[in-house]
Amino acid sequence: MSSPVRTGTRTVQRSPQETAWRRTADVCVVGSGAAGISAALESARLGKRVVLVDALPALGGQIVNSVIGTIVGLFSNDDRQLTHGIADDILRDLGSQGAIAFKRTHTMIVLYDEVALARWIERAVRTEGIVPLLGATMRRVHREGARVTALEFVSRYGDVVVEADGFVDATGDAALCWQAGQPCREPADGPIYGSQMVVVENVQSTDDFPGKQELSDRLAAKGESYGLVRRAGLAFAFPGRGTALVNMTHIDTPLDPFAVSLSGIDGKQQADRALDFLRAEYPAIFGQATVRAYGLPGIRQTRWIVGRKQLTVDEVRAGTRFPDSIARTAWPIELHDSLEGVTWEPFGKDHLHYVPYRSLTPSELENVLAVGRCIDADSAALSSVRVIGPCIAMGAAAAQALDLTGSGSTHAVDIPALRNRVSNNLDG
Repeated sequence: MSSPVRTGTRTVQRSPQETAWRRTADVCVVGSGAAGISAALESARLGKRVVLVDALPALGGQIVNSVIGTIVGLFSNDDRQLTHGIADDILRDLGSQGAIAFKRTHTMIVLYDEVALARWIERAVRTEGIVPLLGATMRRVHREGARVTALEFVSRYGDVVVEADGFVDATGDAALCWQAGQPCREPADGPIYGSQMVVVENVQSTDDFPGKQELSDRLAAKGESYGLVRRAGLAFAFPGRGTALVNMTHIDTPLDPFAVSLSGIDGKQQADRALDFLRAEYPAIFGQATVRAYGLPGIRQTRWIVGRKQLTVDEVRAGTRFPDSIARTAWPIELHDSLEGVTWEPFGKDHLHYVPYRSLTPSELENVLAVGRCIDADSAALSSVRVIGPCIAMGAAAAQALDLTGSGSTHAVDIPALRNRVSNNLDG
């Protein structure tokens, strides 16, 4: 006997007076990439009620959805781990699954399986009781003087208002600070190019896998004949999986909504040409390779805050350790300001450079902190600290600073107490 089929429906119609969904939190984090997820998890572990918002319908920001595939800036040039917190958890948990691998170039980098990392983030958010709000685009910031009181979002399910005591701008484009009327910076000498990342599968023997220099030399010599605009690039094989991560493109990442909508399409065309290049130039390795996944367009630098301190490239080169340092890295200056290539300036074995807390503090807002590529730095300095390792440290520092601040001003946080809380990311 067949089961009865439900056929009932009801008619509904949107009311002109429909009210917004509302949520109150201690901390609202906007953006769920490396910096944002670190800030959210750290805040939740401090006992805070956390709402984590992302415009995408999935958590993980660029580290998952743009398929970056490598964690860089996490180790020093003599292989010391510089950032801890959730970085320790990720290395431990993904390591136990065989979902990470280590590769040494000029420094130690971590290759990761983006699907495994996505699931790790989702489980961590659920475990810590964080309230996620996905597919939500910010459209208004409410302020009372120097304090943000609430954010309005639009989603396909209706309008949403999130009220909180403190906010973290981890949007990548300083979208929260921008809409709050905070002064921001943009590149003055032309765009900073992004990349269209692609994962290819059916990669054959990796015994003779081309190194970065060899690949760049061949791109410089032959890339034009394949229609490639970038003349330097890299490809990493994931050991034992027959896959490789390919980063051989440069795409515009404008703040014009129509232009940026085209950049992903153009980026995929470039990625296809890059695979044609690899198949033809390295047939023993890539002759049978096909695309497994295109990431969303990878964005490096677009808009960031004017803070109480601008980190400069001279301070990066000098390894200046500030009285209010909260993060460190040894990652090179990696400025993608040329369509054809990259300004690449690596540092010596003992070099470290630091991020000052004041670079996280918007000059005109007292309960908002910016993290990741939103912090205040000149273009070259930002290129050396906007990578995953120090972004995780910045997120953790923002969570601790908001906890120390309470209802006060983030401009007056107890710096010795903050440094003590993040000491493992400065001296550990």
